[in-house]
Amino acid sequence: MKTKYPGLILRAILCLSLLLAGCNETKRDPKAEAPPPATVQPDLDANNFKVDHPEQFPIVATVEYKAPPALNVTGVVQPDIARAVPVVSLAAGRVVEVKAKLGDEVKKGQLLLRVQSNDVSGAYQAYRKAVNDELLARLQLDRAQLLYDKGAVAKSAVEQAEDVAQNAKAGLDAAIEQLRLLGIDKDHPSGIVDVRAPISGIITEQQITNAAGVQGLSGPNPFTVSDLSYVWIICDVYENDLDAVHVNEYADIRLNAYPNKVLKGRIDNMLPILDPNIRTAKVRIEVPNPGMMRVGMFVTATFYGKQPETRAAVPASAILHLHDRDWVYVPISAGHFKRLEVVAGKMLPNNMQEVISGIKPGDQVVSNALVLQNTVEQ
Repeated sequence: MKTKYPGLILRAILCLSLLLAGCNETKRDPKAEAPPPATVQPDLDANNFKVDHPEQFPIVATVEYKAPPALNVTGVVQPDIARAVPVVSLAAGRVVEVKAKLGDEVKKGQLLLRVQSNDVSGAYQAYRKAVNDELLARLQLDRAQLLYDKGAVAKSAVEQAEDVAQNAKAGLDAAIEQLRLLGIDKDHPSGIVDVRAPISGIITEQQITNAAGVQGLSGPNPFTVSDLSYVWIICDVYENDLDAVHVNEYADIRLNAYPNKVLKGRIDNMLPILDPNIRTAKVRIEVPNPGMMRVGMFVTATFYGKQPETRAAVPASAILHLHDRDWVYVPISAGHFKRLEVVAGKMLPNNMQEVISGIKPGDQVVSNALVLQNTVEQ
């Protein structure tokens, strides 16, 4: 079909073409101004890579770091045995009231439990009998002395009366002491024995409940109170590493619960017996407890030798943590890099990090391993 206005349509198409051409001239492509992207070509070795523009990944040389030799071992927090005191009941009977529980902090002399005991009645009966015996012995001594003064009896009778009186007094003193040990007032006797804390500390063991029975001066002990102001760290040290541990030297203690907190502990003892199965010796470290250490906690103890070790140090950004392992990228030729596994150590000043093994001082590494890794994964 023919149109009425062919010239008009032709002119419109021409104007539109010119307008589009002008727009294309003024619009810029930002990608054209950026440096060409680095192209990665994997090698036969999965950890080797070839990069077209290696200048985009700056190289730095590792520096030397003098590190004191360190031996890291694991250990467990335990109470100092000398500071763990059992709570014993001097009377056998039935528990009628428990005033404390496991984990409580108690003070010396604080009431922990009350025991209803027949031992009290027996002790009080012995006390009353001792009182009567002592009174009778004194009366007999006074009578013997009066008769001797009148010449009615020999002096031996007086001496015998004195001996009986002294024995009766000793029996009375023993009965009074028995009541005192049981915590009973001789003037106001009661069938209830109060058991109190022998020291200040934390209750670390509890073996009784209400209505339970206890045996006087025999186990199991109702409670154990531990003074946790000082605790022990018990570590297992392999036979080959024992030369790095010395009694009376100090070790660094790091708690798994507080990894940024470092405590100092003195090596108190090295047990002379080796575990025949795993070839380790028990090493005991005494540590002042700032309040955060709890019995049963896992810790890492670091023992230091006397000769420093030479290790490498790199910028922290040069170490890549991938799949629970540490890596660095090292150049192997022009445009070729190798991903190398290392063992990273502690952080150092100026954003540097220690490398325990894998590279040595003077080796070259990529300063920012994460950038190269992101390029490899694209």
